Amino acid sequence: MQFSRRNFLRVSGAGLIATQAPGLLAADLNSNHPGPETPFQLGIASYTFREFSLEETIQMTQRLGMKKLCLKSMHLPLDLSSEDLQSQSEKVRNAGIDLYGAGVVYMNSKEEVDRAFQYAKTAGMKVIVGVPEHGLLELCNSKVKETGINLAIHNHGPGDEKYPSPESAYRLVEQMDPRLGLCIDIGHTARIGLDPIKETSRFMDRVLDIHIKDVDKEAAEGKTLEIGHGIIDIPGFLSMLIKENYNKAVSFEYEKDGKDPLPGLAESVGYVRGVLKMQDLIRQAHGG
Repeated sequence: MQFSRRNFLRVSGAGLIATQAPGLLAADLNSNHPGPETPFQLGIASYTFREFSLEETIQMTQRLGMKKLCLKSMHLPLDLSSEDLQSQSEKVRNAGIDLYGAGVVYMNSKEEVDRAFQYAKTAGMKVIVGVPEHGLLELCNSKVKETGINLAIHNHGPGDEKYPSPESAYRLVEQMDPRLGLCIDIGHTARIGLDPIKETSRFMDRVLDIHIKDVDKEAAEGKTLEIGHGIIDIPGFLSMLIKENYNKAVSFEYEKDGKDPLPGLAESVGYVRGVLKMQDLIRQAHGG
C-alpha cells in the first residue's frame, strides 16, 4: 500500500478506533463537537433508525454520544397535530438532544411546502432537509424569508431527476436567499461519479447540512458501508470541512443493516472521531 498522507490518516484513524473501542459508547464521547479545532457538529439522520420507534431512536442516539438529530417522518409524522408535534419534539430535547431538523421532506405542491414549514416551526427546528419541485422554489424562498428556517436541498445521485448532484440544486437557488441551500449527501455524490470533497468545497457558500456515509463503488449500484471500508476519502473530506470552517451539522446516515444498524454505525462514528482526533494531533504538532 502506498504510504500517502491519506493512507496514513486512514491507518492511524483506524488505530485510534481500536484503542478506543471498549469505550465507544461511553460518556467521555458525549461531546457535540468532535474535537477542539473542529467547527462543525456531528449528528444523526434518523432514516438510519427507520425500523425503530422514536423512543428507540433517542436511546441509540444517546448511546452514541450524539446530541444532534434530524428526524424523518416515520419518527415524527408530518400530519401530527400541533399538540402532539410539540409533545414528541420535547421528548427529544428532554433527552439532551438538539432536534435541529427534519427530513428528507418531499414537497410536490404548495400545500406540502406550507405544511413542511409549519411543521418545522411548530417543532422548533432550524432546518428542513427537503426535495421541493423546481416550480416551488420561489415559494420556498419566500417561506425561508418569512420563517427564518433553512431549507437544505438533498441530492440523491443516479436516478434522481430533480437533484442528482449538488450543482443541480445550487444553480437553481444561487440567486435566492442564502438560507435556501444544500444538504450534500456525500454517498450519493460519489455514486454519480463526482468527488465529494471537490463538490462540497465548490458550493460551500450554500451548504447548510451534510449527510456523511461511505459507499463501495462510484456507480449507481454503490451501497453504503461502514465508514472507512469504502471508496470515499473520509479523512480528506473532514480535513476540507475544517479548512473551509464549515460550522453546521454533519449527520451520519447509515443505510446498511436497517434492522440492526447500531454496530456498523458505532464503528462509523468511531472512525470519524478517531480521524478527527488524529488530524487535531497533527495540526498541534505543526503549530496549528
